[in-house]
Amino acid sequence: MSGFFGNIVNQAMNALGAEAQQKLGGSFSELLQGQGLQALVQQAENAGLADKVRSWIGNGENLPISAAEIRNLLTDQQLEAFVSRTGIPASVILPALAEFLPTAVDQHTTSNPA
Repeated sequence: MSGFFGNIVNQAMNALGAEAQQKLGGSFSELLQGQGLQALVQQAENAGLADKVRSWIGNGENLPISAAEIRNLLTDQQLEAFVSRTGIPASVILPALAEFLPTAVDQHTTSNPA
């Protein structure tokens, strides 16, 4: 993420500290466990974002996603769970997810092929 907004997100993530970053990373893992990835792909189809999410699976280029698209992708319950588990406000989580979720899915599916 670049530009002014990207700098703000990076500063916010750095300010959160290692513990909050670990919690956010753990929440990524929980989102992708079991049927989580399949549910995420289904949600992406419903939100019109299937091409982006599928690009993250396995090898190849990961298409970018915006914070607004992440908000459309996730259910209210999923977002609330991220906020609850991490203590990070949604206004910080959404841009962070946009930045890190494509890589997390990519790494998960590369190391755990279906």
